[in-house]
Amino acid sequence: MTVTSEQWYGDFVVVRRHEGQDHVAELVLDRPKAMNAVSTDMARSIAAACEALGADRDVRATVLTSSHDRAFCVGADLKERNSFTDADLVRQRPTARAAYTGVLELPMPVIAAVHGFALGGGFELALACDVIVADATAVVGLPEVSVGVIPGGGGTQLLPRRVGAARAAELVFSARRVEAAEARDLGLVDELVEAGQDRAEALALGGRIAANSPVGLRAAKKALRLGHGLDLRAGLEVEDAAWRSVAFSGDRAEGVAAFNEKRRPDWPGE
Repeated sequence: MTVTSEQWYGDFVVVRRHEGQDHVAELVLDRPKAMNAVSTDMARSIAAACEALGADRDVRATVLTSSHDRAFCVGADLKERNSFTDADLVRQRPTARAAYTGVLELPMPVIAAVHGFALGGGFELALACDVIVADATAVVGLPEVSVGVIPGGGGTQLLPRRVGAARAAELVFSARRVEAAEARDLGLVDELVEAGQDRAEALALGGRIAANSPVGLRAAKKALRLGHGLDLRAGLEVEDAAWRSVAFSGDRAEGVAAFNEKRRPDWPGE
């Protein structure tokens, strides 16, 4: 796949666009010497990249990938953390949180392409995405209690929303690593593909998603996120508000016209 543009954020994060996928952005974790361990600088770069992507109305889908052949991301940089004083850790916390919430709050659909190790904060980055595509080499888990902390990048909240409270408790308390097939069976990942195919499949899915209305995609994601966990009546009110935000848009008019004229829509994106 030919790269048509790229924008670096610091030394470890790059956003790429590809020929033939004009509305798909690839957000690449690129700290291979540390298996993408999230240092303070890398966290700051992830947050900056997400801020830019969130403001780019041309992006209809984002795919989160890794440049390392054996790891998606192994979590927080514990070598860096080992040098921290308590005061350093307190100062770093907002920067770390901004990286995870940056991915979580992206307004368009986001797909994680996971291979190899996705542990701790690495798995939390994947959990912050809407869909996780994993290959047969994937190993996921939240092992934080084994080093005296807890999942702090959203894991204690996002994991039970995927697999239920009891299953999430077992996984967090045991700190165990879960291999690809079991991860798919438990719902820790959504799609399982052959080794080496996670990125290609995630980008292909991103392309299929990006063919749809950008206004509709963002509103649908907002309704899904805000409505989750509410009682049905409240959730339906969230859905109605999202529907009203798109019902009178240019995208709705174009979508209906294209359907009736039997042609592909040319989304105005408003």
